[in-house]
Amino acid sequence: MNTAARRQSKEKKAESCFSHNLLTILTIASVFGGVILGFILKGAKDEWTKREITYVQFPGDIFLRMLKMLIVPLLVSSIVSAIGSLDLSLSKKIGFQSIAYYAATTSMAVLQGIFWVMLIHPGKMMDKEDPKMHEHQETRPITTTDTILDLIRNIFPANLIEACISTYRTVLIKPASFKATAGNVTDYSLWEMKSEMVEGSNVLGLVAFSVAFGICIGKLGPVGKPLLNFFDSLGEAVMLMTNWVIWLSPMGVLFLVASKVLELDDFGAIVGRLGMYFLTVVFGLFVHGFVLLPLMYSVFTRQLPFKFTLNMGQAIITAFGTASSSASLPISMACLEENNKIDVRVSRFVMPIGATINMDGTALYEAVAAIFIAQLKGIQLSFGQIAAVSVTATMASIGAAGIPQAGLVTMVMVLDTLGLPADDVSLIIAVDWLLDRFRTTVNVLGDAYGAGIVAKLAENDLEFMSNGPVEGGKVPDDEWHTTSM
Repeated sequence: MNTAARRQSKEKKAESCFSHNLLTILTIASVFGGVILGFILKGAKDEWTKREITYVQFPGDIFLRMLKMLIVPLLVSSIVSAIGSLDLSLSKKIGFQSIAYYAATTSMAVLQGIFWVMLIHPGKMMDKEDPKMHEHQETRPITTTDTILDLIRNIFPANLIEACISTYRTVLIKPASFKATAGNVTDYSLWEMKSEMVEGSNVLGLVAFSVAFGICIGKLGPVGKPLLNFFDSLGEAVMLMTNWVIWLSPMGVLFLVASKVLELDDFGAIVGRLGMYFLTVVFGLFVHGFVLLPLMYSVFTRQLPFKFTLNMGQAIITAFGTASSSASLPISMACLEENNKIDVRVSRFVMPIGATINMDGTALYEAVAAIFIAQLKGIQLSFGQIAAVSVTATMASIGAAGIPQAGLVTMVMVLDTLGLPADDVSLIIAVDWLLDRFRTTVNVLGDAYGAGIVAKLAENDLEFMSNGPVEGGKVPDDEWHTTSM
């Protein structure tokens, strides 16, 4: 009887484990299924037109649109309700811990990227005479100063409704009388300046407003409670919708990956030209996302990171499939709260901000890419130039919105630091679509580990707010024992 009972218990546990991870298993299978489907379709026809590829991508596009539809209401409601429900001094504490984590991990990613690209020297292993390496790619003219100023302008949107659908951008226009010479080809100070609103939510501005609004609601006390309840209810409703959309992720990822495979001209030739660069970036991302960040998590939480990482599997695969940390945000938050049991007051505060400014994978990629291009051009970099790359790559990663291939735009900032023309981005664009998926995965994983670390550091304070002093726990500072309203 005991043996039969134990066997039955094991079977129930196995069944429970399978049902709990069914969606993650299906999503992982959909990535491989997408690759197989893409190559089958590619072999069935000599050439696929853009229109035909769009038809294949259609189910994935619908899934992506559903996720993006949830970003703004989830982001605003999460930040406002999280900050509004916390004591102001505790909000400051969690905020400072989050920013410290973002700064530390982004700097670590940049320095690690520089180390690997200087050690491996992928730029010296390439055939510089390959005509494909000299193909011209049209790029948008941009300067580092304008990019930084646009970043600051977007923190303070003039119209909140407009910020939900568009972002401010400076545009440089070549004047009719401009004559290019060897000295002034990239001297954009001679070009005319205009501004435009481009499609895509101004996430940075919405985050800044939500933080300020949440603080105001917290300071209002009982008067602000009805408004806080509204944002709490809105957040719960959006998370419920997210749980419905999540079940479409296997189908969406399948067709997104298949359509990307169809777009490839000759993957073997691309890997042959940029193979060492590709491997350098992927190796650096792997070390950062699956070695250094888990190690950091273990040090701060005194827990092994394996279960935490496995519980984020759905978010990791979705990030890889969509190449968008913003689109993955709803699923990342659901994984944190439901699988890893992270306090919603932390996850809904840390994750939306992290998805906006914490881009470890992008920072590492931009540092590697800039130095790789310099190596390809035969430029010997001084210590000062390498230091400038590290600082600029960190700033550029903050300015990279959580949308597909935004890193290519901010890449121009880093190239400008080394005096390289913006057109040099074309040297690496062939593999950027794939690297974008790897770096987005690391971005999302970095945000999740940050939420786990901050939740552990604030555990006693949050428990004190909910239930009073914790026996044997840390007593919070007297500053927030009395409310600051």
